[in-house]
This record gives sequence, structure tokens and C-alpha cells, in this order.
Amino acid sequence: MSSALSVRDLCERYAVGEHTVLGWINRGELKALNVGRRLGTKKPRWRVTAEALAAFELLRTPSAPQPRAQRRKRPAEVIEFYK
Repeated sequence: MSSALSVRDLCERYAVGEHTVLGWINRGELKALNVGRRLGTKKPRWRVTAEALAAFELLRTPSAPQPRAQRRKRPAEVIEFYK
């Protein structure tokens, strides 16, 4: 299990904070294993496998942006009263 990454490793890899990585884990976006000695401890020790990381990166790969709606242009025959 040497290819597993810790939360700190992921923080350095993506340049985000620990709370961001833990949020991904808690929301289920990033699958992680608790390798702590006892289940239910206050601070779990999470490890992320290479396969889970690849799946996470695939889901978060940005797609092409959606085309923006055109803004309405002012009609040419608008009369301006206050010049």
C-alpha cells in the first residue's frame, strides 16, 4: 500500500488546504480508506489509493465552457430624451 497518499500529500499536490481535501472525502467525491488503529476515533487517518485518485481527477477534469447567452443590444431607433 505504498502508493497510497495521505491528506497532507494531496494538499501539497493540489495546493489546497486540509479542510478542502477532507470535504472531498466527506462528500464522497474522493474515496479514501481509514488506516487508523481504531475505527470511530476522533481523527481518522485517511489514505487515498492511486485508483481512487485517478477516478477523482477524471470526474473533476474541466469540460469546455458553455456558450454564454448574447446580451440584448439597444435597438437603433431608441429615442434619448436627455442629451
